[in-house]
Amino acid sequence: MYTPRQFALGALAASIMFAGQAGATEITDNEIRIGYLADMSGVYRDPIGPIGMDAIEMAIEDVGGSVAGAEIVVFSADDRNSADVGSSIVREWIDERNVDMVTGLVASSVTLAAVRLLEEENRLGLVNGAVSSGVTNESCSPNHIHWVYDTWAMSNGTAKAITQEGNPNWYLLSADYSFGHALESDVERVVTENGGTIVGRARHPFPSNDFSSFMLQAQASGADVIALNNAGGDTINAITTAGEFGITQAGQILAGMVLFSTDIRSIGLEAAQGLQFTKAWYYDLNDEAREWAERFRERTGSMPTMVHAGLYSSTLHYLQAIDAIGTDEAQAVRRQMMETPINDIFATGGYIREDGRMVHDMYLVEVKSPDEAADEDDLFRIVRTIPAEEAFRPLSESQCHLVNNGA
Repeated sequence: MYTPRQFALGALAASIMFAGQAGATEITDNEIRIGYLADMSGVYRDPIGPIGMDAIEMAIEDVGGSVAGAEIVVFSADDRNSADVGSSIVREWIDERNVDMVTGLVASSVTLAAVRLLEEENRLGLVNGAVSSGVTNESCSPNHIHWVYDTWAMSNGTAKAITQEGNPNWYLLSADYSFGHALESDVERVVTENGGTIVGRARHPFPSNDFSSFMLQAQASGADVIALNNAGGDTINAITTAGEFGITQAGQILAGMVLFSTDIRSIGLEAAQGLQFTKAWYYDLNDEAREWAERFRERTGSMPTMVHAGLYSSTLHYLQAIDAIGTDEAQAVRRQMMETPINDIFATGGYIREDGRMVHDMYLVEVKSPDEAADEDDLFRIVRTIPAEEAFRPLSESQCHLVNNGA
């Protein structure tokens, strides 16, 4: 049995307690303590937010509610997309609650601040929401793992395909913080490597409700493609504004670099049809993914996003590692996770590299038209599967100090 979940937005939420046997000698405090840190009320609420906790709960239930004879305790908090708030929460979790692992970690600025604390205190971080590829590149550490996606993978799939289709001139519109900057850099790299040119760029405040001036600038640039290097509500607002100005109707292509199924539902198939973008996972990949997604929908009323699936997968892998070795010590658990392939509803043959990047197949998808969709959840078709070894930054190009790349 476990206590009812309570989300206290802007503050620490009540914990969820799962029954287990007491007295696990290699488990600190005889409990496995997990913190779920995410945006519960801002632009990333819908694609990740409060129901991300349900994915974590499902993983805990699927290992039987306890591991290595230890009770599992979960705390949650709203980081309000603030690095200062996020750092304060993680510090309190470590100092006062002796948390073993922190997951969620959505805004890249929050994530980078949090993982520094986790390394200082030898706790583990499972990054599922943040997209910046710097998380496992220049900001890698032996105390965190990046699970779902990153800017290198998202830009490599989408920008490469669109440029190679004969659309060389790009305008880059980016959220003005670390995630947007990283994505802008990665998109520029992919476009230029494939013979394209950046004809203009702008950065918008994060978050932003008014994209009128930015879209007018992008339209006036004459670019073949307008890259939206943002996510969540910012991407929805940008696409909606582009529709109001007739940008795509006039022939310019909108390239969403980080899009979720929740975004497509908000925009609607009529406006979103034909959009191509890269995904790490979606619920119609196979029968196993669909079955898990239906369980999630029965529980929450919503189909899961790729981050929800990542939260489940990473938490499950973490708990199974503890169960296998009988300790929650961060380095021992990380080694066990690295030595064990990931085969679950999220990935087949996934694995964790020395830089902390979890490597798996990615997918270039296209949004269906309203006439093609069988129901409200039938949103995408797979254009191309991007094999794991192509999807993520090669270790030979890594700046991570944990990697021996022959330099």
